[in-house]
Amino acid sequence: QVQLVESGGGLVQAGGSLRLSCAVSGRTFSSYAMHWFRQASGKEREFVAAIRWSGVSTYYADSVKGRFTISRDNAKNMVYLQMNSLKPEDTAVYYCAADKAIVVVTAAVDYWGQGTQVTVSS
Repeated sequence: QVQLVESGGGLVQAGGSLRLSCAVSGRTFSSYAMHWFRQASGKEREFVAAIRWSGVSTYYADSVKGRFTISRDNAKNMVYLQMNSLKPEDTAVYYCAADKAIVVVTAAVDYWGQGTQVTVSS
């Protein structure tokens, strides 16, 4: 079993930055690929970013590429999402997720956090 707890969400103006954190406990953290998904009100949950266990390979949705950066610290069992140049359309609940593989489909994810709200005002 893997437990995920997100933090760092909040209200920010368009063009601003936020850094989300995800604390991971349970089974061997370093064996999991870590992900961020988001779900805006009235919309389906969507893939945002992912990082392999080694931290070498990262993947991003086109909508956030160049603005968001995913990283991990295996020694601290932490995953981060640095979000820059935020836009109102980035407003959503952001979820940390863990899986043995890189996945972009929500149904395939093994473990989810409870989510943290990010609101970007125009």
